Amino acid sequence: MNYEVLSQAMALVATPQAIAAILLSAAYGLLVGCIPGLSATMATALLVPVTFFLPPIPAVAAIVTASAMAIFAGDIPGALLRIPGTPASAAYVNESYALTMKGFPELALGTGLWFSVLGGLVGTAVMVLMSQPLAEIALGFGSFEFFWLVVLGLSAAAFVGSEDVTKALVMLMLGLAISCIGIDNPSGVQRYSFGNPELLSSFGLIPIMVGLFAVAEVLRAVVDLLPPARPPEQPIGNVMKGMWRLTRQYKWSFWRGSLLGTVVGIQPGSGPDMAAWMSYAVSKKMSREPEKFGTGHVEGIIESGAANNSALAGAWIPAVVFGIPGDTITAIAIGVLYMKGLNPGPTLFTENPQNIYAIFLVFAIANLLMLPFGWMVIKAAKNIIKVPRRLLLPAILAFCATGAFATNNSLFDVGVVLAFGVLGYVLDDNGFPVAPMVLGVVLGTLLEETFITSLMKADGDPLVFFTRPIAGTLAALTAIVFLVPLLRCLARLRRPAASQ
Repeated sequence: MNYEVLSQAMALVATPQAIAAILLSAAYGLLVGCIPGLSATMATALLVPVTFFLPPIPAVAAIVTASAMAIFAGDIPGALLRIPGTPASAAYVNESYALTMKGFPELALGTGLWFSVLGGLVGTAVMVLMSQPLAEIALGFGSFEFFWLVVLGLSAAAFVGSEDVTKALVMLMLGLAISCIGIDNPSGVQRYSFGNPELLSSFGLIPIMVGLFAVAEVLRAVVDLLPPARPPEQPIGNVMKGMWRLTRQYKWSFWRGSLLGTVVGIQPGSGPDMAAWMSYAVSKKMSREPEKFGTGHVEGIIESGAANNSALAGAWIPAVVFGIPGDTITAIAIGVLYMKGLNPGPTLFTENPQNIYAIFLVFAIANLLMLPFGWMVIKAAKNIIKVPRRLLLPAILAFCATGAFATNNSLFDVGVVLAFGVLGYVLDDNGFPVAPMVLGVVLGTLLEETFITSLMKADGDPLVFFTRPIAGTLAALTAIVFLVPLLRCLARLRRPAASQ
């Protein structure tokens, strides 16, 4: 390591403007992340006009800090209200809320905070030490490899949120069908728009997420004739209590989630959302206590919570080395880098290495600041559970409508929120998990694009999907995901027969 370059980077980060940008964007990111419907991507996008007036390093520092804080802050309303603040928190929202309902809100919130920090630091370390070689691997991915990566993510959806594989597959198909709406497909042909121009760009992910999770929860509280289930109203204790014990007890879950999140984040188009879903599914399959998942088990929160923050750092690896965005947040960040003259690419490491070192330092600082800032926000958020439902539910609906409208400045999105809210309530009331549907909506377009593009490259020969080394490895992993539960089912069927 060049210590002279490191000292120059430290000087860039230690300027009053950079420090102010980090502190203010941390508070802003936590606020946005706590509000259902306002995603980390939205928080980043709203910061872009502010970066016009900042020097390069403070501008990038604001983007990095706000996005990291927003990803974590989405866990807070998820644990207290079963409403994920950001899509990345949706994968384990039922787990954290169930833990709160058991009377352990500080454990749910503390686990999310502590392992988000650790996961972010692991992702940052990988970015610092392995950015160029890992980016070269990611650059070697073609449409064949991306296709199998998407299939692998979708196959995990059948095992997330429900033990009923049939219902999970039905919901996955529904999500894929929704992703087909509009003209955002390889052929550019209108599909299922029914002459409505608002449907040409399909339904936005944010309105869908807000409706399925936030509005559905409001409807559930309104329709339920029984007294509403509320978390126990004891004060939230020390959220850091027992975290070191959990780190030792679930060390493999933590490392698995952090490393998987980083690898998934490196793949363009993936990001924290997909990392959280995949890590939760892997955690459930690899756990020694899979029957505890969904009942308030910290293992799933540990693994997926570490994954979503490590994926945020991983997404910056191809962004800074090759200018390839890992997710929507880094797509925005690349625009800021170009605007500030920090053109991403190999020359960023050779011509002005102090700038890239400064970005690395900002990542480390943002994740370390998450501990005190997150602790303060959790202490303030504990008052949410004391607010009467008659006041809280209308406020949540107002935030939902505001977040949906702010996405495209369209009242149509507000209607989408309400429609998917009703759909989410009906599906959940009948035992259909919404998580596979969400994953189908998120990855459906990418699945179709990579499949069509790959077939065109291969002149229609499907064997090419298996002959490329990386694609073949991903195909084998996907087959394992399907075969393991099938073999378990066959084993269960043989036991009664053997006993007879």
